[in-house]
Amino acid sequence: MKNIPLTIKETQEGLRQKKFSAVELTEFYLNQIKKYNKEFNIFLTITEEKAYAKAKELDKYGKFDEPLSGVAVSFKDIFLTKGVRTTAGSKILENYVPAYSATSVKRVEDAGAIPLGKLNCDAFAHGASGENSDFGPTLNPWNKEYVPGGSSSGSAASVSSNMSLVSLGSDTGGSTRQPANFCNLVGLKPTYGAIPRYGVISMSSSLDTVGTLAHTVDDIEIMFDVLRGEDKLDGTVKDFDKPKIKSKFRLGIAKEYFINGLDKEVEKMIEEVKKTYQSVGIDVIELSLPHTKYMVPVYYIIQPAEVSSNLGRFDGIRYGNNRNSFGSEAKRRIMLGSYVLSAGYYDAYYDKAMRVRSKIIQDFDKAFELVDAIISPVSPTPPFKLGANTSDPLKMYLEDVFTTTSNLVGIPGLALPSTFSKTCLPIGFQLLGPRFSEHQLFELGKIYHKAIDYKPKVAI
Repeated sequence: MKNIPLTIKETQEGLRQKKFSAVELTEFYLNQIKKYNKEFNIFLTITEEKAYAKAKELDKYGKFDEPLSGVAVSFKDIFLTKGVRTTAGSKILENYVPAYSATSVKRVEDAGAIPLGKLNCDAFAHGASGENSDFGPTLNPWNKEYVPGGSSSGSAASVSSNMSLVSLGSDTGGSTRQPANFCNLVGLKPTYGAIPRYGVISMSSSLDTVGTLAHTVDDIEIMFDVLRGEDKLDGTVKDFDKPKIKSKFRLGIAKEYFINGLDKEVEKMIEEVKKTYQSVGIDVIELSLPHTKYMVPVYYIIQPAEVSSNLGRFDGIRYGNNRNSFGSEAKRRIMLGSYVLSAGYYDAYYDKAMRVRSKIIQDFDKAFELVDAIISPVSPTPPFKLGANTSDPLKMYLEDVFTTTSNLVGIPGLALPSTFSKTCLPIGFQLLGPRFSEHQLFELGKIYHKAIDYKPKVAI
């Protein structure tokens, strides 16, 4: 196939106009996987038979009238998929085959998508680079000497390498937005409670969300509307109507985001984003989020505490291999979490972190009385080289300084491609909005991309 479509709209128009069939489209993606997967280590399991079966079904009826009809989709390997191996990137679950599928998987497949397979990720979603998978690191399709971001490394790499059109990831502290940022994609972390998490292997239950990655904001919006809403299986989820979109926006930038360690290229990019929004008549003001400096410390107390609890089920008896199969990062988080929850340290660490978390939430509540959304970096640096931070866990944790915010507060974050670094690697930013303001963020994302005449690009 020539001129492979890079959006859902182009895909479905091509199918309806018979420029190509669903089988031909599926064949392209599967050939792309076979050609490049060994080199970049993106897919852990390929569901070729399921993909062709769905494509043949779509071609037989020829309607392509569901929201995702004919759309090639891939899943981070923490989503349970009935009858298909699900590893969570860990050798503990190397041969685990679940008996049911996650709600989000069912909703995507019921909407007509073609499922291509399961993607590499940091084991149990512990990581910011894609280097913590027990099956080896995922490489960045833009330059395989660099990381693609984590933990949804395979999700971003699959879309940016044209191995799938859209992908499902997860976001507990930036795990969708940072890979999107490092791979020139749009990535959404939704409001906590917008999309059911039933059937997604838990990392940190008060922080976990189902994320999506695609080339355009329009495609992310389509995916979000397919996925959102109650399923009666996740008690944290609520239904909500699409809000009326404002005609006039005001954006904010927190002065605390311009910290020591913020790369000059990232700082310059944020300044250009500000000017772009101002050029189309949107006010951008400076505001303060005074508890910003506590984001990472609070996150790395609460998250490991919840990790240590959630990973307790992997005991080698009920299912999975024994605990000797845990990788070093999983062990580190289990030990840290067990420590802060222990009788002698609960009040000093976990309880105090939860109280500071409340203060952080109050900061954002006050900020959203002044602005409709906040412009923020996604990562303090452009993509970094493989191995650059693996010997220093603290340095790796600091990559989450801008992304943990929305998970701690429970608000949506939309990562948007912006420009490229001096090393020809993607740099982007994110918009943070009030709870359930996803459609407002989509509108702001579209305004920005229209202003810079953004065109989707693939790496290979």
